[in-house]
Amino acid sequence: MGWLRSRAFRGRDLPTFGPDVESWGRRLRRLAAGLSIVLAVSVGCVSPAVAHHTEAHFGQSTTYQVVYQFNRSDATYHRSVLFSISELIRKHGDDIEIVVIAIGPGLHILGRSPARPVEQEIKEKVQSLADYGVHFRACGNTMKSLGWSSKDLFSFVEAVPIGVEALIDLQTRGFSYISW
Repeated sequence: MGWLRSRAFRGRDLPTFGPDVESWGRRLRRLAAGLSIVLAVSVGCVSPAVAHHTEAHFGQSTTYQVVYQFNRSDATYHRSVLFSISELIRKHGDDIEIVVIAIGPGLHILGRSPARPVEQEIKEKVQSLADYGVHFRACGNTMKSLGWSSKDLFSFVEAVPIGVEALIDLQTRGFSYISW
């Protein structure tokens, strides 16, 4: 215990009983654990965590992966979700993968000639996000119910057989699920 009385502890006596003993013990254990991890990583015994990669983002691995469920057709909802996506991109830049899965009434935002109204500004925002690298996927079941084919979708949209299954798949691959 002589090292504890080094310069860092000069003029301080370590407690020998009472609640302060437990506090010092916890601090020392945390310090020892932290130093062990740093040593193990630096020596190569343990590799640091690396974000996994999916095909969704420019062929690079990213720290953050997010999947949004887009399931409503009103303009306020559209703006809120698209704003959230934009803010994540603004904060994390190329270090985030974002996939938007449109199901039910939310599918209309991805249609060339939607059956429900979608404001031009919102269509432009979706296109801009797609140009940046956000992936948009359309539920095949919803498309069938509307009588749509992939020709009815914007060119950047990927149709998936079952939208909910695509949500589950991305979650099992580590994507954080966001629903509005």
